[in-house]
Formats: sequence, structure tokens, C-alpha cells
Amino acid sequence: MAKAPRVLGIVLAGGEGKRLMPLTADRAKPAVPFGGSYRLIDFVLSNLVNAGIRSLCVLTQYKSHSLDRHVTITWRMSTFLGNYVTCVPAQQRLGPQWYQGSADAIYQSMNLINDAKPDIIVVFGADHVYRMDASQMVADHIARGNGVTVAGIRVPRAEASEFGVIKTADDGHTIAEFLEKPADPPGLPDSPDETFASMGNYVFSADVLVEALRKDAANPASRHDMGGDIVPMLVAEGKAGVYDFKDNDVPGALDRDRSYWRDVGSLDSYHEAHMDLVSVQPVFNLYNSDWPIFTSHPQLPGAKFTDHATVSESIVCQGSIVSGAVVDHSVLGSNVIVAVGAHVERAVIMDNCKIGAGAVLKNVILDKNVEVPPGVQIGVDPEHDRARGFTVSKGGVTVLGKGQVVEPPAAVAEPADEAAEA
Repeated sequence: MAKAPRVLGIVLAGGEGKRLMPLTADRAKPAVPFGGSYRLIDFVLSNLVNAGIRSLCVLTQYKSHSLDRHVTITWRMSTFLGNYVTCVPAQQRLGPQWYQGSADAIYQSMNLINDAKPDIIVVFGADHVYRMDASQMVADHIARGNGVTVAGIRVPRAEASEFGVIKTADDGHTIAEFLEKPADPPGLPDSPDETFASMGNYVFSADVLVEALRKDAANPASRHDMGGDIVPMLVAEGKAGVYDFKDNDVPGALDRDRSYWRDVGSLDSYHEAHMDLVSVQPVFNLYNSDWPIFTSHPQLPGAKFTDHATVSESIVCQGSIVSGAVVDHSVLGSNVIVAVGAHVERAVIMDNCKIGAGAVLKNVILDKNVEVPPGVQIGVDPEHDRARGFTVSKGGVTVLGKGQVVEPPAAVAEPADEAAEA
């Protein structure tokens, strides 16, 4: 019987997430809450753990306290069989500089590879929403004898200019070229109107990755980026292949959410991804118990609805109370209070927010600990929102940062003649 390969998982979680400001003002992008109960990093860690890859190093850098705390508290696996998830901060092991790129992050953490002595190294990003059985990608990598295998998702050619694109050889598997946001994306051999976009997930043979990292570190012209430098180097050496994400078979997947993958790198995509969760037949189904997304849950009672509250096509988490209000196509985190007469529509409301009586919220994202006074309207008039210092996305979503203060509506002055009579 052949010995099973030793697999080390490395999760790149140092992303700053500038396009998600103000949600990333106080936390790294992978620590941003998602779906009411989760953090973005929970998706990649759940995918790897469900796939049986349970030696995991999370490389952190930017504003990592919230992320470190979440991983430390949540991702505690039994060590009996050598399982672990550990956060690894930037340590300046090779000189007085922080990580210069995703490839440099791994190169500066070479001690992890030396200690684990893996045969295969799985390098995944930490800020995408999807389900994937990484063990199937590892098996494909080994079977084809690649040095690196890049996960590719099929996208329409007309939309592919926004992605890093994979051009394949005629066999449909060997990577002939790795293109960054090309004006004329190449079609696929079996589907000319589609092209492969890189998902930012890689499987490496360990010796190939180590050698490539050493070459890259010695190149002063390199950006030290996995997708921008390491993969093109291996493409040029004929060692790179693509793994077609549509071939990935996740237990419990529905036809509608099979091959779902969302890069929530902007406020609009983040908001849209939440809307994908809440319909009767969701575009992405969180309720797949055959491939669960793991996280830690607060010790709070279940959600409560009182005074003829109307809640439709929404997710409402523990400890939240909706009292005589309307909530539609929204995601409410834990310990959210929505008072009588409020109307909440197409909203993402994070933990510990309070929505006052009669308030109106439409197309909004509220980070944690925001209190909306009674009668306030947010998301109804984007120009008024901007004037109040709120962030408004290109798509018209109004976003409030953690604990951002919302002023109550100005009092309506009495008419002068009535005031005089009084």
C-alpha cells in the first residue's frame, strides 16, 4: 500500500483589504464577519479541515489581533493525531522587514516547512466564500505529476478581464501562460466563450515550491507574489497545471450553489454575497450539514420575534430580537435589537447593533456596535448619507464602521406663530 502524502496547509491571511474600508479599519480582511455567525477565514479553514488537511499554518500580518483571537479561540483541534491550526505572525526571520508579498511571507516562514517536512504544500487564500474539497485537487496534482496546480474557475470571457487568467495548452490542463487582467482573455479548448480565472488557491510539490521561493528571493526585480511571480516562473519551466473547479464534488452541494465562489474584495461584492445567502433557494447554501462551515457561537439564547414582527428571506442569529418591525432580505448578527416600526431591507447588520423605533435601513452594512436612533433613515438618500460622513459604495450601499455614531434626526421646530401663542 502506497504511503499517503504528508500535506501541510498554509493559509495566506495577511490581507489589508483596503477596498473593504471601513470594515477593515480595525481588523484584517480575513477577520471580517460574514453571514451573521462567521469570519471570512472560517470558509477556507472549514474547506481544508473537511478535506482532511489538518496541519494548518495561518500567516498573518495586518491588524491581526482580531484574527489571531478568533483562530485561537475557535480552531482548537485535537492534537492526538497531530492536528493543529496555528497563527504565524510576521517575525522578520530573514532581516528587518515585514512580508514583501505572499511569496515572501512563505519564504520568511520556511521554518514551518522544514519542521513539518511535507510532501505536498497547499497554499490557499483566506478571504473568499466558497466550498471546495481540497483533497480532490491534491489527488489531481499528484496524478498529473505537476510542480504546481492552480485552481481555476470558469468565467465568461467577456467578464474575465477583471481577473488573473489562465491560458491552457490544447490538452486543457497544462498552463501555457498566466495573464493578469488581459484585454482579450483566451477561451478554453472545450468552451471558447469561457476562460479560467485563478482562484488564488495552489497545490505545490514541496521541493518545487522551496526551490522556486529561493530563486524568487534572490531576484531583486520580483514582487515576491505567488500569482504574479512564483506561478509564472513554474509555467515557464513547464511545471504548472490547472485544476477545473467545476470538477470538484462537495458532499451536499445543490445544483444552484455547486462551483460557487465569491471574492468579497469590495463593499458591493461583500453585500451581494450576503444577498446570495438569504433566498428560499439560496445561491450559496449555508445549511449544508454534509460540508459544514465551522465557527464558534456566542452563548446567547435563540432569536426572538415579538409584536407581529415580519421577517422574510433573512438570517437572524442568536440573541437577536425583532419587535414589531419588518426585516426583509437581510442578515442580522448576534445580539441585534430591531425596535417597533423599524424597516430593515437588504441589510447586513453585525453583532450588538441597535435599530431604533421607526428607523429605515435599506441597502446598508452596519459593522458591530452601531446604534441607530429612532426615526433615522440610512440608505434611502445616498447623498445625505455621504454628507453625514457615512461611506457609500460605487453600487450605492451605505456602510458604517464599527461603533460609528449616528446622530438623531433634527427636532422639527414649531411654527413661529404657534410658538408665540404658546
